[in-house]
Amino acid sequence: MNVFISWSDERSKNVAEVISDWLPQIIQAIEPWISSNIAKGARSTAEISSEIEKSKIGIICLTPENLDNNWILFEAGALSKMSDTKVCTFLLDLTPSDIKPPLSQFQHTIFTKEDVFKLINTINQQLSKSDEKPLADKTLRQVFDRSWPEFNDRITKIVQSRPEKTKQIRSDRDILEEILTLVRMQNPLRREEGLTQEDFELLKIAAKQYHRLITEFGVRPFEASKSVLNEIEKSRNTLSPFLRQAIIDYLRSPK
Repeated sequence: MNVFISWSDERSKNVAEVISDWLPQIIQAIEPWISSNIAKGARSTAEISSEIEKSKIGIICLTPENLDNNWILFEAGALSKMSDTKVCTFLLDLTPSDIKPPLSQFQHTIFTKEDVFKLINTINQQLSKSDEKPLADKTLRQVFDRSWPEFNDRITKIVQSRPEKTKQIRSDRDILEEILTLVRMQNPLRREEGLTQEDFELLKIAAKQYHRLITEFGVRPFEASKSVLNEIEKSRNTLSPFLRQAIIDYLRSPK
């Protein structure tokens, strides 16, 4: 079964190459395709379209550096037009909440063992569409567990090679608007009733702290969220009750 792996920029390319090397170790019937030896500017749209048409799985490797890249958007769009093709993303230093349309429509995979296994399971189940026999669940899990350490080590090295300054994925305004939307959803009648200037100032501080931890110190989004949550919980008495819970729910949601 053909698997199309999309990449753009150096770290995304490195991730794509690791995935391309690793997948056949799990499921031998897989034939990954990656344009690692073709310069981005020289890519042939005809060649890409041909490979996409043959593929039953598309994996888009996303990093903070390539979210708006035209090649990524082109390949993602082409993959999404294939009616019997499953399209997934692999997120490096990103969380599902960082991904905006049109890429947000796809099934996201974050770099954790269980989430990567879900991706492998999806690929395995797709084999039947290429007249291939999927691996038994128990066999798939055993093979995956044996090969995970190598994959984990290689991807971790790529994570550690992140640029010193990762561009800000979401603006403070985006985060504030999302939090306030959550507040309205939880309390549709009250809206901003009870919100004080102090509440808004605390929201701004929380958003800035969240971004500073990520962009300046390289903290992963989930860990940054926990740190901000701890700070907010120390200041609970400064928040109106419904806003306090909205912020806690927001920071505890998958990042």
